[in-house]
Amino acid sequence: MPSPQVLAHAIRALSMDAVQRAKSGHPGAPMGLADVAQVLWNRYLRHNPANPDWPDRDRFVLSNGHASMLLYSLLYLSGYNLTIEDIKSFRQLHSRTPGHPECGLTPGVETTTGPLGQGLANAVGMALAERSLAQRYNKPGFNIVDHYTYVFVGDGCLMEGISHEACSLTGTLRLSKLIVFYDDNGVSIDGHVSGWFTDNTAERFRAYGWHVVDKLDGHNPDAVAAAIEAAQKADRPSLLCCQTVIGWGAEKKAGQASCHGAPLGDEEITAARKKMNWKHKPFFIPQEIRKAWSARQRGKDAEAQWRSMLSAYRQRWPDLAAEFERRAQGDLPESWRLAAEELVQRLAAEKKDMATRKASSIVLNHYRSYLPELLGGSADLAESNSTLWPGARSVVNQRGNYIYFGVREFAMTAISSGLALHGGFIPYAATFLTFSDYARNAVRLAALMRQRVILIYTHDSVGLGEDGPTHQPIEHLASLRLIPNLDVWRPADAAESAVAWQQAVLRLDGPSALNFSRQTLPSMERSPTELKNIKRGAYIMRDCDGTPELIVIATGSEVSLGLSVWQTWCEQGRRVRLVSMPCAEVYARQNEAYCHAVLPPTIDRRLIIEAGSTAWWRQYAGQHGHVFGLNTYGESAPGAQLMAHFGFDAQSILAEADHLFL
Repeated sequence: MPSPQVLAHAIRALSMDAVQRAKSGHPGAPMGLADVAQVLWNRYLRHNPANPDWPDRDRFVLSNGHASMLLYSLLYLSGYNLTIEDIKSFRQLHSRTPGHPECGLTPGVETTTGPLGQGLANAVGMALAERSLAQRYNKPGFNIVDHYTYVFVGDGCLMEGISHEACSLTGTLRLSKLIVFYDDNGVSIDGHVSGWFTDNTAERFRAYGWHVVDKLDGHNPDAVAAAIEAAQKADRPSLLCCQTVIGWGAEKKAGQASCHGAPLGDEEITAARKKMNWKHKPFFIPQEIRKAWSARQRGKDAEAQWRSMLSAYRQRWPDLAAEFERRAQGDLPESWRLAAEELVQRLAAEKKDMATRKASSIVLNHYRSYLPELLGGSADLAESNSTLWPGARSVVNQRGNYIYFGVREFAMTAISSGLALHGGFIPYAATFLTFSDYARNAVRLAALMRQRVILIYTHDSVGLGEDGPTHQPIEHLASLRLIPNLDVWRPADAAESAVAWQQAVLRLDGPSALNFSRQTLPSMERSPTELKNIKRGAYIMRDCDGTPELIVIATGSEVSLGLSVWQTWCEQGRRVRLVSMPCAEVYARQNEAYCHAVLPPTIDRRLIIEAGSTAWWRQYAGQHGHVFGLNTYGESAPGAQLMAHFGFDAQSILAEADHLFL
């Protein structure tokens, strides 16, 4: 049996060889963390390489994603569907081993990491998911949800502000099955961190309420094992501060920033092989080492044992088992589908004027009865975002169903992605639209990973009023629409709000941002066809006889304004069409025939009305079109006064847009 150090050397050899072949990458952290990783993966990590999606597997997150060759080496060595050719193709076009780990591309990668600190926050969501599912489904003698979330982080992860947001909340939640390994090697890209990172990290985490092991020798397998076992017994999250040498094994570059983000070079690799007594050619792992690393049999056995327990559980608690398996598979109950459609019809028929944030609250409260997987909360704005409901209980408590995120927009969004990545949940996260700026990179990663995360953004224009320009979004809708694979909904009334929620839940391949008003909006009259077409992202709300001379496009609170403009022009004998476009991204995915029926390419005289930045709308305005929006910051005054002040009234728009008929 190869020694633990020899098993760790296999990681080091693959990592330095792959980086050298690619002529780019980060060999230092994989070489430094190899001993820690070897202990975790060979002694403690419960997983099945033949089934990376086994629901009760332990989760492993490499938050310091630049060390990706560490993870690829572990996946290859332990038996995942990753070949030596994949390792050789590190960082190459269409490779399954990209520069930073990407979930959905490489088997065994739990989350996309690279932007530092976000993997750690994702892991918090995963650990919260595990505990929440365990509280709902586990029975005495039947722990069908019982796994750990392990995370590797570096100095950069802990310097990023999101680490404070996420880890502070984690301490409050006491997520005891989250175990974090801090690669305390004292080096980052710019050199030795003593010049810019002198925090007492151990005391910082103790202040959060974590179990902390400080000054752990990361190159001592027995010490690492003892620390893991102590962490598994702790009643709180754990931080293991592993003192390591970056680039361990390199003769001249070990401990230096020069091995952080660049190949070691042939000469240094030769010297490292000699020091490690690694006599094998590049990319070759001897059979006895492959055999010692393989987790296929023990993974198969662990999953089989779990499935046997699940089968017995199914016999005793069939309803709970059916619900658990449905959630694990990401399926939606038919009862919800019927209830969601019924709610759309009811809100449309009631024709009640209300703020769309109020409509969102009605939908959320309605869905709670049908979707136990719906879990989320607000960044200290629960009442303003209208995300609370009768019976909401904090997840701090046993079987809690609401997350009080506190003022932590960035971590909130990344934690929500972690919930989605874990499986079994449809997460939602709420704040003011203007504060989506704080969370933008986590929104981007949710879209990159194609995770079903529902982002609730209220107070969506200057119409929010007295809070003034710091809280009034201007460029935010346009900014969110620039993120690929993010559906940005801005509903006009209660019916459109219900459809937006419905479509966000139904969407399986990406996040949705639902933008709601603070101010009351009028309910719109719609035909059954118009109501049905809301889900297509844009639809004809009002039309004219014959071919339109001009098309008015509006969103959200400005749709009623567009209706007033449409009515006036129609009374003047002009042929005008009014289009409500609650979600341009969904509309763009419709077939060409539908898109051309709503917005004929031959009609390029268009007026677009939205209380926000105008630049994004130029693509829809046409050659002779006009965008009526707002490209300055707001003011502090009641919302109705501000809308009038900035010209969002029919008279002002008619006067400015009349030239479109010339």
